[in-house]
Amino acid sequence: MLQEKFALVYHEGIDKYDFGEGHPFRGGRFSKFMDFFLKKFEPYRNEFSLITPEPATEKDLELIHTRDYIKAIESASMGIRIPDILKFVSLDNLNPYTRYIPENIDKGAKLIVGTSLLAGELVAKGKFKKAIGIGGGLHHAKVDYGEGFCFYNDIAICVENLKRKFNFERILVLDTDAHAGNGTKEIFYKDEKVLFIDIHQNPTTIYPGTGFISEIGEGKGEGFTINIPLEIRTGEDSYQYIFENLIFPVTKEFQPQVIVRYGGSDPHYMDGLTNLGLSIKSFRMIGEDVRELSRNTCNGKVIDLITSGYNMEILPLAWSSLISGLLDIDIDIAELDEENPYKNFRYEETKGIVKKIKNYLKKYWKSLE
Repeated sequence: MLQEKFALVYHEGIDKYDFGEGHPFRGGRFSKFMDFFLKKFEPYRNEFSLITPEPATEKDLELIHTRDYIKAIESASMGIRIPDILKFVSLDNLNPYTRYIPENIDKGAKLIVGTSLLAGELVAKGKFKKAIGIGGGLHHAKVDYGEGFCFYNDIAICVENLKRKFNFERILVLDTDAHAGNGTKEIFYKDEKVLFIDIHQNPTTIYPGTGFISEIGEGKGEGFTINIPLEIRTGEDSYQYIFENLIFPVTKEFQPQVIVRYGGSDPHYMDGLTNLGLSIKSFRMIGEDVRELSRNTCNGKVIDLITSGYNMEILPLAWSSLISGLLDIDIDIAELDEENPYKNFRYEETKGIVKKIKNYLKKYWKSLE
């Protein structure tokens, strides 16, 4: 029995967020996960509310994105040819065969933004302490440019809505995706109300090539961006060291009013596009740490957004493991017993990375002195 009910926000229409055959990001990931989740979480069916969101409006999107950009994506998604489309998006946001923005993907993107907005509002209004948004986490999208399989930055829109509509002044955004969240980072780089902590693979070895330790924010936001770049095959023990020695003390000092965590299964060692060293069980650990962070700082309030991962056999297992840790429940996943060959990898290197980060940030955070 859970201590309190949680919200699961999902719309089957997000399967339209599909880049086409031959692309790493296919929309079927979402229904595949939900089929798995609803079966495995059946013993807890009375403990969560499955809530269907509405698509985001243009007004919602304009919390972050420019009107010209929104119109370009809407038009291209309807099949209207825009000669300078690469002014608005990168090549990896195009269908590999048509070399154009996939038809109707804008509809799926707006539902994803609507999902994250609703998850945020359910927590902000006190209806649930924890809301999980399936599809959220498109962290590479910038104000007027889409890249890295992302068109609209649902995380940033959710956070901006929390600030403007609900007057939140301290929001922790925790990015556990294997890739650095360059779009989200840029949007809040000068914002002292958003503490952005990003755990990702070393940017010299993976897209998008940003997320170095030296990127700590600017102006009023200086010190409020914390990048944690990890070496290839960094394993579970290193992640736990990072939480205990860096994320926990800074979060406790910041005292967020809510935690927005996002990221899916791509830190798994068999992901395919990335090279980190987590196992299925490691994702439960991340969920448990986020639950503990929220319990100690913001009365358990978490908005959890999940979309990434490129091994479709691993994805539903890792997402479910993460959720089970966040909610402190046991589910029947035999694969949780897998032997992780990288569990202890990179521990000493990780200690060195944490030490460097503390040196960069100790003048901003007493807990890191």
